[in-house]
Formats: sequence, C-alpha cells, structure tokens
Amino acid sequence: MRNLLKTSRRAFLAAGLALGAAMAAHAGEIRVVSSGGFTAAYNQLVPLFEAATGHKVVTAYGSSMGTAQDSIPSRLGRGEQFDIVILADGALEALARDGKVVPNTRVDLGRSLIGMSVRKGLPKPDISTVEGLKKTVLEAKAIAYSASASGTYLSNELFPKLGVWEQIKDKSRKIMSERVGTILTRGEADVGFQQVSELLPFKDIEYVGPLPEEVQQKVFFSAGLAVGAREPELAAQLVKFLASSAAAPIVKASGLDPVAK
Repeated sequence: MRNLLKTSRRAFLAAGLALGAAMAAHAGEIRVVSSGGFTAAYNQLVPLFEAATGHKVVTAYGSSMGTAQDSIPSRLGRGEQFDIVILADGALEALARDGKVVPNTRVDLGRSLIGMSVRKGLPKPDISTVEGLKKTVLEAKAIAYSASASGTYLSNELFPKLGVWEQIKDKSRKIMSERVGTILTRGEADVGFQQVSELLPFKDIEYVGPLPEEVQQKVFFSAGLAVGAREPELAAQLVKFLASSAAAPIVKASGLDPVAK
C-alpha cells in the first residue's frame, strides 16, 4: 500500500504540474468547508494539489448535519463564504434544496461505511452479524455516536428497527463538534460508532469493523459548488483532482471506497 500511495502521489503531481504550468500566473485561493468523513484523504490530497497548481486552499471543518455552531449547515446559515462544500450526499442535496449549494454540481468522492471502535484495552466484540451487534450495544456500559449522518441513521433508524433503542438510549451520547474517537480515547465511552474513515486515524482506540452488510448505511461523501462561490473555476479543478483516479489509492487508504478506480 505504501508503494501504491507513492505511485499515486507521483501520478497526481505529474497530472497537476501540466495544469499548474499553464495557470501559475492565475493562482488563486479556494475556500472549502468539509465534514469529517473525507478529512483523512483530503488532508493528504490538498497539499499535492497546492504544490501542483500554485493555488492556496483554505479549509474549515464541521459536521454534515445538526445545529452545532460549527456544523456546515450552521456555517452556511450565518453567511460564511465558501467555494466548495464537502459532506454526506444526502446533506449536500438538502443544502442544494435550501439554496446553499448550486444544484447539479454534486461530484461523489468516495463511498463510506459506518464502523465501530472500542476503548483501548477492551476486548473486540464480534459485530459481523446483526445479533452480534445487538448483543454488543446491549452489553456496553457507555455508547458514543456521531451527531452527523451516521449517528442520525443509528439513533433514528437502525437501533429502533433492531428493537434496542429504548434499552440503550440512556447510556448513549450524541457527540457534538468532535470525533467519537476522541471520546473513546478519553475513556468517556466504551463503544463508539462513526464513519470508518473518521475512526481509523485514532491509534489509541481499537477499531472493530463495519456494521453488518444487511444493516449498513452506505453514503457517499460528495463535493458541491457553494452558492456565491468566488472562485468557481478553481473550485471545479480541485474537485476534479479529489475525484481523480490518481487520488483513489489515498482515498481508499483513508477508509473510503473511491468512486474513481
């Protein structure tokens, strides 16, 4: 995988350098707001794009959904200005309906799965089956879940459907404005659920695995052009890079299934 990533970076830079040479005199600033699911890949890809093109990318972060002060809907609602919005596909479409994202500009960057981690030192439960998942959450002492798309699915749909929500809701905590992995690292929960790409960067917790296939929510993390974007052409270039086949190994290593192969 390490050699594959090195090859990808070289290909990425080679493709970008040709574009960068033509645009060096027109280097600009691109403002992006991104949710956590694509962050691990994004943080590796953006420096490559900047090096290849000479453009500067300024980034803010927030959850895909919710009313927290730093959530993406809240940021856009109070008039913060961006060129690109990157978040879960359903939330992106909702922002388009609300007039915050330009319709029909959605570009899928990677497909995500919901995963589970446990606090370091705890045994890894078997959640490969639905019954195993139910047993795990019923026996857990404290559960943390994201306030964004994955957590909304768990608390509003999956856990009620499995018939366990009433038993676990009082020991479950929706995590606002920080990662579930941070909560597990601090020992404030035993079990945590979030997008796989948001759990993997935490090395002081134990990643268990994805939810069983039959109850898995498969969402895309997608990019869209923000209404009022000041650099729409440069934004389109960045999105094209993020969705490119050269970027795919980096996207995959972050825990996402890349759209480009």
